[in-house]
Amino acid sequence: MQRAIFQSLIEWKKSTPHKVLLLRGARQVGKTFVARELGKTFTHFVEVNFERDLDTQLFFDQNFDPERICSSLSAYYRIPIVEKQTLLFFDEIQACPKAIQALRFFYESKPNLHVIAAGSLLEFALADLSSFGVGRIHSLFMYPMSFDEFLYAHDEGQLVDLKKQANSENPLNLAFHNKLTEYLKKFLLTGGMPEVVKTYLKNSSNPDAVQNVLADIMVSLYDDFVKYKKRSPVLRLQEVLDSAIQQAGGKYIYAKAGELTNIAQAKEAIDLLGMAGLIHKVYHTSGEGLPFGAGTNHKVFKALFLDTGLLQQSAGLKLADFLVAQNTEMLNKGRIAEIFAGLEMIKYEAAGNRPQLYYWHREKRGSNAEVDYLFNDKGTIRPVEIKSGSSGKMQSLYQFLNERDGTKGIRISMENFGTYDKIDVIPLYAISNLFEGRV
Repeated sequence: MQRAIFQSLIEWKKSTPHKVLLLRGARQVGKTFVARELGKTFTHFVEVNFERDLDTQLFFDQNFDPERICSSLSAYYRIPIVEKQTLLFFDEIQACPKAIQALRFFYESKPNLHVIAAGSLLEFALADLSSFGVGRIHSLFMYPMSFDEFLYAHDEGQLVDLKKQANSENPLNLAFHNKLTEYLKKFLLTGGMPEVVKTYLKNSSNPDAVQNVLADIMVSLYDDFVKYKKRSPVLRLQEVLDSAIQQAGGKYIYAKAGELTNIAQAKEAIDLLGMAGLIHKVYHTSGEGLPFGAGTNHKVFKALFLDTGLLQQSAGLKLADFLVAQNTEMLNKGRIAEIFAGLEMIKYEAAGNRPQLYYWHREKRGSNAEVDYLFNDKGTIRPVEIKSGSSGKMQSLYQFLNERDGTKGIRISMENFGTYDKIDVIPLYAISNLFEGRV
C-alpha cells in the first residue's frame, strides 16, 4: 500500500537536525502503518502504544528527562534506543498528555534521535496544553488514501503516469479514459480508508466484505464520541455528524443540526468534529484576491465528510448493487462528485500544510451563482466547477470569469481533457494534475 506521505517521512529522517514529528489525522487513516514502514528502514524500532501498554505512562511521571525516559523504555521493551539507529514511535499519545509535554525536550536533549508521535484524538490533547513545543515539533497531516494511491494499490502506476502526462492539448486515449473512469466509480463507492482498500483488493468479488469493514469503521468513529464526553454529549455529536453527512456538499445550516441541538451547541459540535478530522469546512470567500482568507465569511461554509466510502455507507448504499452497475451517473446523488473533488484537493496538498478550501457564492434577487472551489494556481485565482457527468451548464463559472478579466476557469467532470473557450477541462479522476501543474 504505497502512501505518498512516505516520501515526506524519508526526507524528515534524512534532515539534520530534525525535529520531533507529529503524525496528525483522523482515526484509521494509516498513521501507525506508515510509522511502522519507516521503522523498517532503521536498525531498531520501538513502538510505545499508550493505550495498550499502560505501564509506560509511569515513565513520564517523574520528570521529562529524555535520557531517563529512553533508558526506561529500552529496558521495558528490551530494544536499544540509540541515536541515528532507532526510531522511537509514540502511538495513541493523547492517552498520556505528559508524554506530549515531554516531546519538546527530546529535540533539545537528543536531537539525533528520531521520534514520531501519533494519535487519533491528538488535536484535543494539544488544545488542552497551555504550551507546546513551538519550533521544536514538525507536523505532517494524513488523510485517507487518494485516488492516485488507490491506483498504485491496484498496481496501476502506469495509469497514474499517463494521466499526469495528459492535458487539454494531449488528452488520454479513450481506452485509458474509460479504464480510469471505471476505477473512479469503484473508488467513489469504497473510499480511501486503508483497511477498506486492502479488503477490496483481497475480496473484489465479495462486496459484502468491504461493506462490513465500512460499517465497522463507522461504528468505531461513533464509539470515539465517548472520549469527547467532557466537551460535548455523545448523542449531540452523533446528531450533528449525521446532519453534516446529510448536508454534505451544500451550505451547512445549523438549524438543521437536530432536535437535541441548538445553534450554539451545533457550532461547538461541528468544531469538535473538525478537530477530530471527520469534517472539513469549505469557507465562503469573496474571491477578490489572495490570500483567500482575507475575504472569508467564517459563518458560511460547506462541510465535507472524511471519506466518500464512509459517506456512501452512512447513506445506506449497498455496494453489491452498485459495483456491478455500468451507469456512473447513478453514483452522483448527494453531490458525491463535488465532495470527492474537495477531498482530493485536500489530500494532494503538501503533507506539512493544513489545507483550507474555499468556494464562492453570490445571492442576488433572481440571480444565484456558486463556484464549487477556488484554486490558488501559483498566485492566480482559478475558479473550479465540478460536474458529476459529462454535460451541464457553467453559468456561475462564466459569471465569475466575466467579473475578473484574464482569469481562466477549470471544469472538472467525467469528460476527457479539453477546453471550452476560457475554461480548461480536467477529468474527475485527474485532480492531482492541478498540483502537478498539468492544467
